[in-house]
Amino acid sequence: MKKDNSNNVWIGELDLKRDPEFMENASNEFKDTPLFEMLGEEGVLTNQKSSRRDFLKFLGFGVGAAVVAAGCEIPVKKAIPYVIRPEEIVPGLATYYASSFVRSGDYCSILVKTRDGRPIKIEGNESSEVTFGGTSARAQAEVLNLYNTNRNKSPLKKEGDAYKQISWKELDDEVMKGLKNGGSIRLVSHTNMSPSSSKLHSEFAASFADAKIVYYDPVSYAAVLRANELTVGQRALPEYRFELADLIVSFNADFLGTWGSPIENAHRFMKNRKPDDPKNAKMSRLVQFESHMSLTGSNADNRILVKPSEQSSAAVALYNKVASLKGAGKIKALPLNEKAKKAIDKLGSDLVKAEGRSIVLSGNNFVGEQIIINAINHLLGNFNKTIDFTHADLTRQGDESGLAGLVKEMETGKVSTIIFLDCNPVYDYAGRETFREALKKVKSRVSTAYSLDETANVCDLVAPNHHMMESWGDVQPKRGHYSLIQPVISPLFDTRQAETSLLFWAGKAQGVK
Repeated sequence: MKKDNSNNVWIGELDLKRDPEFMENASNEFKDTPLFEMLGEEGVLTNQKSSRRDFLKFLGFGVGAAVVAAGCEIPVKKAIPYVIRPEEIVPGLATYYASSFVRSGDYCSILVKTRDGRPIKIEGNESSEVTFGGTSARAQAEVLNLYNTNRNKSPLKKEGDAYKQISWKELDDEVMKGLKNGGSIRLVSHTNMSPSSSKLHSEFAASFADAKIVYYDPVSYAAVLRANELTVGQRALPEYRFELADLIVSFNADFLGTWGSPIENAHRFMKNRKPDDPKNAKMSRLVQFESHMSLTGSNADNRILVKPSEQSSAAVALYNKVASLKGAGKIKALPLNEKAKKAIDKLGSDLVKAEGRSIVLSGNNFVGEQIIINAINHLLGNFNKTIDFTHADLTRQGDESGLAGLVKEMETGKVSTIIFLDCNPVYDYAGRETFREALKKVKSRVSTAYSLDETANVCDLVAPNHHMMESWGDVQPKRGHYSLIQPVISPLFDTRQAETSLLFWAGKAQGVK
């Protein structure tokens, strides 16, 4: 309020009256109220001397310290630019290379994303008519495998319990010395999908008096292959056209997760599962017989629990039901729980109604059961419709019986040299312990593993292979379908492609580096 025309101004009545208490507090810009009284419970910490002014002092110091720290000079790291920049590389922009992922029977066509010459991501190749742009978790993980610090960085020779690095010339001399000592030579590999590598393996074996190749798969499909060979005349997995099937019956075959070609299977399966499509609504039906939950079972419309010991019984019961409706002969029934019997009785009728538009398959490694499955599909007229061998799956061609025979040969001392081509039977073969002990009787043991796995640890020499992204190659995953493998980065370590090593050891490496 203003008293007169002078310049005296008061901020309130207490100021006008010059109240002593008011005048004392007005002389301080900030009241020295204890900070802990402001932040804590009233009356608990009032004896503390820290004030709001102290708080602001400390706050200002902290902010000032942060500003000073931010102003410190950061060490300068200089990048060396390209002297001649590759035409296809623009710094900072990604470049994509079409290639293929192949590992232990798994296959998918991929696009490798690189930035400044470094692979950083794998995507599916949508132009592929096999995997349709899909990838697996294993394919995605290959980027991590490329930069794995535990990779073998150079040729290794075992001395005692440790390995020492040697040159490629020293390793080649050691291997060729073992090859020339006589005795049987064995190559061990997973299923080989490369036509070029298969030809090289055959030529390598032909270069020696007694050399053979043993192919196996970590997860055996030998029963399916043998049953198809006996009943259809082709030792291969068929192409399952799930998109044409209205009713699918699976006996322990996790075809959406791990069985067969899951990427292709999932794509085909989902093409016939579109109930909400306004123009072309359709919905197939999936019935899964299994003893434990699988990815396929979790997506099934009907999931029927059977014990592992009852799965063949369920297949026999289904065959007998279909055979009775089709006028064919029955076979002896096996024990089966009542719930499964009732489900199969209805299922058999549904299959006959979906004749030519159904698929029955099994993931069990039992030849007898697989023959029954083929018989059911034959009665239903599914061959050459929903099950086709024209574009047969070639990703699994191994047979564990070959490893069983190899074990016997090693135990008798017949094998003098054995070469493992990117495989690990000491770990993934069912008779691993027997295999490991028999392997110790072989004089010359060589592995091309790019890390010291269980098999490489039993070998005397390790000739590390390139990573897939450092290699050239070709792949035939299915009949009539081919794809290429191309390097997207120069080899990070002193490794060598396994095919090049075989050429050297067979004496056919003129001009090969």
